[in-house]
Amino acid sequence: MDDEEWVLVQRSTEKDRWNPSLMEDINGESSKPLKVTFSGPAKHWTDAIPIGNGRLGAMIWGGVALETLQLNEDTLWTGIPGDYTNPNAPAALSEVRKLVDNGQYAEATTAAEKLSGNQSDVYRLLGDIKLEFDDSHLKYDEKTYKRELDLDTATARVKYSVADIEYTREHFASNRNQVIVTKISASKQGSVSFTVSLDSKTSHHSYVEGENQIIMEASCPGNRYAQKLNENDSPQGIQFTSILDLQVSEARGVVRVLEDSKLRVEGSDWAVLLLVSSSSFDGPFTKPVDSKKNPTSASLSALKSIGSLSYIDIYAHHLDDYQSLFHRVSLQLSKSSKSVSGNASLTRKELVPFQSDISFKGSEDDKVSTAERVKAFQTDEDPSLVELLFQYGRYLLISCSRPGTQVANLQGIWNKDLTPPWDGAQHLNINLQMNYWPALSCNLKECQEPLFEYISSLSISGSKTAKVNYEAKGWVAHQVSDLWAKTSPDAGQALWALWPMGGAWLCTHLWEHYTYTKDRDFLREKAYPLLEGCTSFLLDWLIEGPGGYLETNPSTSPEHMFIAPDGKPASVSYSSTMDMSIIKEVFSAIVSAAKILGRNKDELVQKVLEALPRLLPTKIARDGSVMEWAQDFQDPEVRHRHVSHLFGLFPGHTITVEKTPDLCKAAANTLNKRGIYLMPTY
Repeated sequence: MDDEEWVLVQRSTEKDRWNPSLMEDINGESSKPLKVTFSGPAKHWTDAIPIGNGRLGAMIWGGVALETLQLNEDTLWTGIPGDYTNPNAPAALSEVRKLVDNGQYAEATTAAEKLSGNQSDVYRLLGDIKLEFDDSHLKYDEKTYKRELDLDTATARVKYSVADIEYTREHFASNRNQVIVTKISASKQGSVSFTVSLDSKTSHHSYVEGENQIIMEASCPGNRYAQKLNENDSPQGIQFTSILDLQVSEARGVVRVLEDSKLRVEGSDWAVLLLVSSSSFDGPFTKPVDSKKNPTSASLSALKSIGSLSYIDIYAHHLDDYQSLFHRVSLQLSKSSKSVSGNASLTRKELVPFQSDISFKGSEDDKVSTAERVKAFQTDEDPSLVELLFQYGRYLLISCSRPGTQVANLQGIWNKDLTPPWDGAQHLNINLQMNYWPALSCNLKECQEPLFEYISSLSISGSKTAKVNYEAKGWVAHQVSDLWAKTSPDAGQALWALWPMGGAWLCTHLWEHYTYTKDRDFLREKAYPLLEGCTSFLLDWLIEGPGGYLETNPSTSPEHMFIAPDGKPASVSYSSTMDMSIIKEVFSAIVSAAKILGRNKDELVQKVLEALPRLLPTKIARDGSVMEWAQDFQDPEVRHRHVSHLFGLFPGHTITVEKTPDLCKAAANTLNKRGIYLMPTY
């Protein structure tokens, strides 16, 4: 073929999607099943199995006599829409800048706390489905117990035997039908008996409706500190309703009402539990008290919409929806290696076609828990475990972020606490971005839609914060946000709260989305307006510094401190490497986008082109690492968990082997300095 000739490659069709049961290596050997397996019930929340449909989530503990399904819904937060402005901020900003200019970095760090605002609101839990089985289940045969998450079907399963009866539970969260489903069955007819109830740590009221439904109505506090206030001092928060619908076999099985809030199943062949939930949340700018949404009516409608569907129907819908995303990508690093026990390699079995009662298929794989595989990885680097981890990441993103849902928070959607670690909030100095790193490279672009809607909301709140706090155009977002699109600095130390680059970093995802999809409509209608607003703020935020460079002042390197020349610890200075790297990335993106859209003559773009060469370049420190701050300050914690100053290497594009080999070498030295040892490649 001549060099000038091109070969047209046709796009693959939906029918060409990867079929994992047919995935084999070059020797014809199948990979291990994509299953996370456990040899017993969960002892800790982090051992439970997460399932989710983007909006609703559950953690499956796998208890035998007593089982708990911990439930979440992505709009359940404390609070109401807030005012994210501070009219006293401009004066405080001027004070901080003067201290930085005078080299009084410790004093600037203290003064910068005047720029902080209120804390974010808190992600809450929904509640629990509690299943109580007969005392005979306490005597189950531990050798028969199996608990697994099948990534290929997004189904959690638990199996165990009591005497000669084998019990099976299946759990999945359907996106198409917006329901969490549990099926309980037994190998012997008439053997399924249990009590079920709905409970919550949140203020709630549960009651039985009719003969087979439990309704729980509850509310979130209208203030994150509501537990410290009288009821009248707190505004009305988000209201929500959950309904548990119970179905049993027609041939046999009785359902009785207990204590007006529990249901008792006796002597059934099987039981199916359907959990739906809705809230009054009507967007980040509508107060819950003004919401027109009725969560009880919405939940009843959700149940009615699936009333004519069988368990098989709902499961088939679930598989079709989930696998249309999950089956887009396969990864096979090599054939299966030795098993943990040192026996012959564990091979993958063919997946069984869907049946109404999904069963476990025994194999050598079932005898080795994922925890054992992780432990054995230290001496046996099993490539199939890496494949499993890769696909588990894709599974989690699919399960916690779908079109129409809220953006994935710090814990996805899964949470067991009234006040989770770091409030379960969206943290914009890397955590939220990391949630979405797999979206494009792992062929899950639809899962990014909640992120883009969230950025749009931030741009609305952030335009007020930029105007009032910083007397700047455009929009800004800081390090911590929440359901209400909070954009002001959080309450707390400047070390982490004072970081106005959160929105700018998020804007790089907009450009990345275009580079992957080449969707000009998306670039023109969604990405470019957000990039314009972000760029306008950055241009106003930059100020002239020594040597003619444009600098950011105040500036921090997220969550890290330095030792100032006067020997004092500080976190506030000017033009941190991360600031400059993010600004370069955003400026490069809008210049490229403007060229594509025919807007490269716009005044804003011309200002960017003038500013780009005046941004402080990334420097190499005396020890050969990338300099984290504009000056080569002493680092008091060389093993610090953040490597913010490597943004230009990843996820940015300003440090490359081809164009900046010296900085690449310095980046390797930086990772070694942080304790991440790399083999030299230069």
